Parts: sequence; structure tokens; C-alpha cells
Amino acid sequence: MTDNRILIVGGGIGGLAMALTLQQIGVDCVVFEAAPEMKPLGVGINLQPNAVRELYDLGIGAADLDRVGLPAEEWALVGLNGREVYAEPRGTKAGYHWPQYAVHRGALHVLLYERLIERAGPGAVQLGTRVTGYRQDGGLVTATVEGPDGESREVSGRLLIGADGIHSAVRAQMHPDQPPIHWGGALMWRGTLRTRAIRTQSSFVGLGTHRHRMVIYPISRPDADGLSLVNWIAEVTLDNSGGWQQDGWFRPVTVESFLHHFESFRYDWLNVPEMLRQTDCAYENPMIDRDPVDTWVDGAVALMGDAAHAMYPTGSNGASQAIVDARVIGSQLLRHGITPDALAAYDAQLCAPVSELVLRNRGNGPFGLLNLLDERCGGVFEDIDAVIPADERAAFMARYKAAAGFAMEQLNAAPPTIGPGARLTTQHDLSNA
Repeated sequence: MTDNRILIVGGGIGGLAMALTLQQIGVDCVVFEAAPEMKPLGVGINLQPNAVRELYDLGIGAADLDRVGLPAEEWALVGLNGREVYAEPRGTKAGYHWPQYAVHRGALHVLLYERLIERAGPGAVQLGTRVTGYRQDGGLVTATVEGPDGESREVSGRLLIGADGIHSAVRAQMHPDQPPIHWGGALMWRGTLRTRAIRTQSSFVGLGTHRHRMVIYPISRPDADGLSLVNWIAEVTLDNSGGWQQDGWFRPVTVESFLHHFESFRYDWLNVPEMLRQTDCAYENPMIDRDPVDTWVDGAVALMGDAAHAMYPTGSNGASQAIVDARVIGSQLLRHGITPDALAAYDAQLCAPVSELVLRNRGNGPFGLLNLLDERCGGVFEDIDAVIPADERAAFMARYKAAAGFAMEQLNAAPPTIGPGARLTTQHDLSNA
């Protein structure tokens, strides 16, 4: 069975979704994760309906997701003067067959890890192990794995999936001449606090301009006192001509170090400075991505998730797309067996459109409406319809959803990516479909 094993580099959300998919369809795999233990790190993320559909099909249902977040009810943009620019229902309230979920990233990560260990056993994930490179020979791919003791060994499998994030060693070998990580000048601060949700019990609210904004949404249901765990992101755009000068990519900072940027964000329905001062901790990181590459595949090796398409979080697509990647790879394995042909089919299906999405998000994704608003009125208005007519706003959002793969009509009508009970069970299926 070792000869048909798939090696997965990285045990993040994408790598674990990949392993769960392989376990579901009957393919042996092992995950190499550099972290010595799984901890619930990070703050809030959104899972779009296309990704929630895939989690449901993996047997991770609403009861599971309710433990790590809650369904989103509304997505709204608000101008610099606090007036609504655009709002729409989300998930099942919008007519999707599946909800959109706002979740704690770390809690979701641990949920996927625990579910994989339950189904595949403790050996499915090797913690404290880092893959530093690979070679292909004789129909197998061999990874160089560095263990917790610093000793290197070689592990072989039929295919290798690089799910090792934006700093991917697999991608660096596949594309040695790739440009450095791209920083467009946006600097973000993130955190959570317990407070009352705004607008509805589960609204995603973007506030400000494309250069100076807040994103606020709850990631838990209200408690007995009406308080939710609320995720916030504060963002400003700076001069990036000198590149990113800090040592780290995600570092703790004091709220006072950036609060001055948002002192004017005071409205009758929200006092941003007061909210930020209630935060227990804050983290600073640049908004970064990578330039798209022309392929995610090198023979028996494929990239997925941030290793393939690290993108700005403006469209809430990062984790969602990683989950979709895993399911598409699984579906192509069912068609082509554990062969490079399966990876080539995955590449042909997703690389080009998702690369376009990376660039679309670099242009502020759905927040591009705020760019338009700024161009036309500086973000301050009395009547939004006089600035951006309702039809124009709706068309803008429809184009983004189509590009991101969660246009409602198409998603609702699409068959499952992997049908119920589908498994690779014969030697023919496994290696030479």
C-alpha cells in the first residue's frame, strides 16, 4: 500500500481537508506538519457556501461548525460617514443550499485535525516534521523529511501534495525563479473581543474606504448576556516602496500603537476606538500574496491552498479555496487514479481561474465597491443611489461571486464534487485508471 500512498506537505486547513478527502475515498496518505503540536491559532475567517458544501460532504456538518462559529446572515459595506453602501443576505438566507460560516480559524483547524485522527489513526499526521525538498524517479516521488531531532530521512509515495502555505518549500523548488512575496502596502491589525454584534446577530461589516477600513463580524452566537466573540480587522494602506521592513509576519502589538488611525470612526451605531480598547490582544501583519504561476503541477507533485494561490483576504476565499482544492484533487483521483494525470486535470480545472481570483482580490475583491465610492465622492455621501446606482452595485457583486466560484445559481445546481460512497477500491483504480 506504501507505493500508492500520497504524501501531504503541511497540516493546515487545506492539508487536513486533503487528508480527510483521501481517507474518504480509500487512499492511504500521511501528513507532514512542521508545528510540534496542533494549537487553535489565529482569529476569524469566513467559509463560503462552496466550501461548506464540501465540509458537509466530508461528514463535518452544521453541528460541528456551530461549535467553532456560526452561520453568516448578512454581508454589508458602509462608507466613511457610516452610511450603508451595499448589503445583502448570505448563505441560506440568500437562497444558497448551504450556509456561509464565520468561524474561529484555530478552532476549525483543531476540529479537522481531531476528525482526521479519529478516522485515520494517530499516524496520519506526523508533527514536528518539515519537508525540505522532493525528487521524482521510477514512478514514485520521494520527499526529504527533517524530523524533530533535526535528522533527515526520505519518504516515498505515488504523489506529493504541497499544502505548506505561502512560504512553501515545495513551490520554491517547483518555481525557483518566482518573485518574492508581494506586499501592496496594506497593513492589518487583527483581534477579537466579547461584545454585542452589530446590525444582525451575524453580520459581516466592512467600514471605511479601500485604503482605510475596518472589518467586523461575530464568530460565536450571543451568550446569555447577549455578547458574542467578535472578530475585527483594522487596515490602512502605506507607502510600500521600501518593501516590508519588519522581521515577522504576524506579531503581537498594543492597540495604542495603531488606534490613532481610527479615532474618527465614531457613529451612533458603533464607536470603533472604544471597541478596540476593549480588545485583549492585537496582532499586526501585512496583507500579502504571491504572483500567480502558470502551473501548480510538476509531474507527480501538486500545490494547493496558499502554496498554490496565496491571496489577499478581501474576499474571504483563502480557506474556502483550499478546501475546494482538496475536493477537486479527490474527484480527479477518482477519474484518473493515483497518477500524474489526476494532478494535471486538477491543474487544468483550477489554476487559471483561481489565479485570476488572486489578482481580483489584489484589486480589493468585493471591497472594490469602496474604491469606486472613493473615486466618485471620497467615501462621504447622502444618497448612495446617486453615487453608485443599485443595479451597478449588484452587478459588481455578481461578477465577484462568479469569479470566486460561489455564484448561487451555479453552485446550487452543481452536482457533488465527490459523490456519496465514491471510493478507489481496486489496484486498477488506484494506480492506472
